[in-house]
Amino acid sequence: MNSLLAAGTSPEFALPSIEYRLISPILLVLGMAVISVLVEAFVPRAHRRVVQLVLTFSTLIVALILVVMLAGQRAVTAAGSLAVDGPALFMQGTLLVLALMAALLVAERGVDPAGDAFAARANALPGSIDEREFTKRGWLTTEVWCLFLFSVGGMMLFVTGTDLLILFVALEIMSLPLYLLAGIARRRRLLSQEAAMKYFLLGAFSSGFFLYGSALLYGFAGTVDLGGIADAITANAGQNGLLIAGTALIAVGLFFKVAAVPFHQWAPDVYQGSPTAITAFMASCVKVAAFGAMLRIMYVALGGVRWDWRPMFWVIAILTMFVGSIIALTQTDVKRMLAYSSVAHAGFLLIAVVATNEEGLAGAMFYLLAYGVATIGGFGVITLVRDSTGEATHLSSWAGLGKRSPWVAGAFAVFLLSFAGIPLTAGFIGKFAVFEAGVAGGAGWLVVAAVLASAIAVFFYGRVIVILLFSVPAADGPTVVVPSSFTAFAIAAGLSLTVVLGIIPQPFLDLAEKASIFVR
Repeated sequence: MNSLLAAGTSPEFALPSIEYRLISPILLVLGMAVISVLVEAFVPRAHRRVVQLVLTFSTLIVALILVVMLAGQRAVTAAGSLAVDGPALFMQGTLLVLALMAALLVAERGVDPAGDAFAARANALPGSIDEREFTKRGWLTTEVWCLFLFSVGGMMLFVTGTDLLILFVALEIMSLPLYLLAGIARRRRLLSQEAAMKYFLLGAFSSGFFLYGSALLYGFAGTVDLGGIADAITANAGQNGLLIAGTALIAVGLFFKVAAVPFHQWAPDVYQGSPTAITAFMASCVKVAAFGAMLRIMYVALGGVRWDWRPMFWVIAILTMFVGSIIALTQTDVKRMLAYSSVAHAGFLLIAVVATNEEGLAGAMFYLLAYGVATIGGFGVITLVRDSTGEATHLSSWAGLGKRSPWVAGAFAVFLLSFAGIPLTAGFIGKFAVFEAGVAGGAGWLVVAAVLASAIAVFFYGRVIVILLFSVPAADGPTVVVPSSFTAFAIAAGLSLTVVLGIIPQPFLDLAEKASIFVR
């Protein structure tokens, strides 16, 4: 370098090869997120909501079309940092479908008498004169759409990254907007802000674990590329402390994101305190993104040492399934019950990670789609059951709901049946696919444990269905609000997909099977 400079010549740098067409869905979503910020700065307040809605929905729809057009592509671009392959495209498509459904819930303004579900001004103190004045003026926190798009873009990047640094950047792009979105509920502001603080603190811990684990893996392999780490493991077959420690720390960081036991403590409080539309978004989309990254890291980079990390995953999976299912039995709040249900589902999905085969990858992708559509539909129903304080989430308030609103109660019952894995629902096919992959991957006893945990889960889902359909409604019970077309369409879409994926699953299973090979 010094000799080149002394000779008056400039060193040559190799520019990275980036095929922009292959990553166009990610670029579109993140680019429109930046434009959404400019909308907040320059568009008059009276027109921001309409502009943001048009911008957000058109962005998600066009990005989904671009993903479909890329079907069948297999390439690594951006100097080996991004993979465009079957799993990445399938999960990006799943994320965009779920994000569209979640955006419908976020856009709802006809359910809450005060307007949408978000505080009129996020920086106003709860209960203050400023907050009442902003509410009286009808102000809206339209900044949620900027944050929403950034988070979706981060998720799409997270399932595509083949470089630990890119994965960390994607993790932060995904997570930071969610910390803010969790804390700006219009009602129960203090509970919402508490949820945001807990989510932020524990999310920061998880990011720290992931980053520290990445540093240790770099120390072992001399690269942060997932394929390069796999090659280094092959070249150094003996035990290495940096490799084992780095694997454990990265796994812990991802366990936080999927809410696996004992790293699940944030989930019940955050699910309960966040605006329900945001809870639906994070419960479905974060699960897809986190498991997408986990599957790529464990299969591509660390598959060569799977006999070292599989025992840890066995223990975490069993704990997650049983703790989630058993604690859900004791819950009296619907949102907290679904939070522990989400914990249990994370345990079932870990079976696919342990399987380390193509069947496990395909089963996990189908399971994530089935779980996501039912989750958004279920939380959409929760937004409709209201009393004088807002959403009536205590189970006693749901007694006899089927007699007041049979359609709403029936839809929620179908979503619960899918969570329980009852036949003719998407949840049954998803569990069957994952369990079959687990048996094929030598995790038969883990599948037996999962079946037992599923039996426990059936009990608490069935208890809620009995309360819904067969209890006597209280005279002063909550009302079921008639939503606008936004929420109605989201619930209808979730219900339709839950039934279709359960009755006609083969086309989707075939699609997942064809997309179940990672590219290096």
